Amino acid sequence: MSVLILIPARMASTRLPGKPLADIAGRPMIVHVANRARQSGLGRVVVATDSPEVADAARAHGHEAVMTDTKHQSGSDRVFEALQTLDPEGKIESIINLQGDLPTIDPAVIQAALAPLDDPAVDIGTLGVEIVDEEEKTTSSVVKIVGSPVSSTRLRALYFTRATAPWGEGPLYHHVGIYAWRRAALERFVSLGQSVLEKRESLEQLRALEAGMRIDAEIVNSVPLGVDTPQDLERARALIEGR
Repeated sequence: MSVLILIPARMASTRLPGKPLADIAGRPMIVHVANRARQSGLGRVVVATDSPEVADAARAHGHEAVMTDTKHQSGSDRVFEALQTLDPEGKIESIINLQGDLPTIDPAVIQAALAPLDDPAVDIGTLGVEIVDEEEKTTSSVVKIVGSPVSSTRLRALYFTRATAPWGEGPLYHHVGIYAWRRAALERFVSLGQSVLEKRESLEQLRALEAGMRIDAEIVNSVPLGVDTPQDLERARALIEGR
């Protein structure tokens, strides 16, 4: 299976402006993410950005970068444009959409996102983590996977929600938004308009489920640290610098 890891990155973060270039232990954050993607050993790694500064930073540290349109509404659209630019002949079979704000992510977690595509019935692979914090079970900022187990480490996603679900006794799972796409699934997804439930929950992945695509989630042990605020950035610095 030919795999391309694309890391969408834009400078226009509202809570942490200039986030991709934030310094962590002497390197921009986007470079840390690209380094970890490369360490996964899955395939070619490219930063997809609308910012020449981000592209220059990635290239200065030995990574590929591709420029994309400034008007994309989602990372999926940016990833699809980058794919068309990098592989117009359609040789790449699978694409991993890895967010550019996960500088401490374990390369094994990136590998886990691709694992569900071993099943030819699966269109999109993603990740889940069992929720252990009681507060996270009820907060709307933590997206939950409602899924049916297909193995001890994998769920077939039936729904994603900001509500506390499913009801009753049993584990709840936090969705980690890293996606491994079959090429045909990504092409179909970006051709669709926003769906009703996608708009209602503000969750892009519901568009795929409403269109009949299958998403399976591999269960991993911890949620990667996403850097959205100055406080998150300090935590990432402390982790990488060993403080």
